[in-house]
Amino acid sequence: MKTLFEEIKASIKNNYNQDRSFWRPVLPWGGVFTIKAGRKAVSCTPLYVEIRLKNTCTIDGFLMLLYVILNENENFPRELSLHLGREFVDCFLYLMDTYSFTTVKLLWIWDKMEKQQYKSEVHKASLIIDLFGNEHDNFTKNLENLMSTIQESYCSNWRCPTRVQEDQQRTININPPQEIPHGNLIRLAVDELFCSRIELCEERGCGGLREFSQRVFCHGAPPFVVLNMQHWKSEDLAYVPYYLDLSDHKYLLEGATLFNKEEHHYSAAFQIDGHWMHYDGLRNVNLILLNKPPEFLLLSSLVYIRATEK
Repeated sequence: MKTLFEEIKASIKNNYNQDRSFWRPVLPWGGVFTIKAGRKAVSCTPLYVEIRLKNTCTIDGFLMLLYVILNENENFPRELSLHLGREFVDCFLYLMDTYSFTTVKLLWIWDKMEKQQYKSEVHKASLIIDLFGNEHDNFTKNLENLMSTIQESYCSNWRCPTRVQEDQQRTININPPQEIPHGNLIRLAVDELFCSRIELCEERGCGGLREFSQRVFCHGAPPFVVLNMQHWKSEDLAYVPYYLDLSDHKYLLEGATLFNKEEHHYSAAFQIDGHWMHYDGLRNVNLILLNKPPEFLLLSSLVYIRATEK
């Protein structure tokens, strides 16, 4: 039996112009998990015999991207195991390979999410888990210390009350430039976050110059990074860079998650062997091959993978 990834790659290779969709649903929205209860379960309170998932688009797109990333590089599963745990990575890949889509969502919810990050209630014989919210809260922030970075700064004024500072971040949030310059806005914003610079110290009454060191990854360059783009407007996204330099490492664009504000719904786009695909768990045919790269006008995030060193 072929794995899901092998089936997807085969469908890309053998596709015809009149049929550019994958042959079966992949990670459908929501999900139902039936519990095979024994006699002891009768005494449980509350009693439910199935788990129903709602509004799973806040994790679906990223789970699909994670699966593609782990299959694109043979070393990435081992590297990611250092952050998420080997048991989780092995189980995640097995469940995706075998089309166990509801179970893989439950794996993420129970293994990586905090209880306060989702709503749950018992209705009749069902436990209902509702993931309505923000995908960066439900997924990106739960990647442990994978993307943790640190940047040090020193003020030239010896009397500055906070002369030495450290700024640590667990995720990569880049903000659009306030004064719109010419050029690649995303790359400029990334450079502003990661590169060394000198600017006026913001401490009240200081007047010194604060020198910022290059921002570096706390645990080495991760196999992939997620750029939080939710504060960017579509007019600022005319050009999306296909590679970025982050802390002396080159990263290549692998995919993106997209957000439809009117429907409060997330979808995802990613590439396999240079072919772009679009995934939307709400569609009956939810994985389609695109004729060209997608329009990145409704971005929620950009996902880059570390380039292979030659």
